[in-house]
Amino acid sequence: MIIWLASYPKSGNTWLRSIISSLIYSKDGEFNFDLIKNISQFPVERNFKEFTNNFNDINEIKKYWILAQDKINLDGKIKFLKTHHINCKINEFSFTNKSNTCSTIYIVRDPRSLVSSISNHFDKSIDEAKQFIMTPRLLQGNKDMKNGHVITLLGNWGEHYRFWKQNSENFLLIRYEDLLKNVDKELERIIIFLKKYTILEASEKKKQNIIKTTNFIILKKM
Repeated sequence: MIIWLASYPKSGNTWLRSIISSLIYSKDGEFNFDLIKNISQFPVERNFKEFTNNFNDINEIKKYWILAQDKINLDGKIKFLKTHHINCKINEFSFTNKSNTCSTIYIVRDPRSLVSSISNHFDKSIDEAKQFIMTPRLLQGNKDMKNGHVITLLGNWGEHYRFWKQNSENFLLIRYEDLLKNVDKELERIIIFLKKYTILEASEKKKQNIIKTTNFIILKKM
């Protein structure tokens, strides 16, 4: 079963993955970037090669969202997947379903600061960045994203948040600004939420190591 780490781009998903990978995949909470590899992105090409090689046609890819997740879940284990995809339904094809999804942690960022981040990352003007988050869009696998990613439907910023919130039964909302202000409190919320679905150890020492080694400033330098 999948625990989604979902967000609109540039909203803090890598930071969230760093925290959770240190919590789940280390004994002492010490973060390193090898840990983050345990949380893969979806959708990516390797999930769909069995079904199609047309990775940039949303009307082709949509047919295989569920089949790809069925395959991922064959081992019956809890796993974490990062996604920027909107939790939508196109015709009869849903992005995910109850059989594949255990829960969702969604990180949201104030659109005012998101605009600046989008502007810097995609080399856009502020006005262009505003239009970016306000306009429903598709991210092409080879054009807008790293190689290996398939076409991703974002919607606009508001749709993205609303669709994940409305279509997720077990849902934890994390605000990027709250992580900046009080990471201790947000980490505790994450731990309490995840203990419903998986066994994890979270001593005080481990939590402090997570907070120290996934500090936003340290991660940015790394």
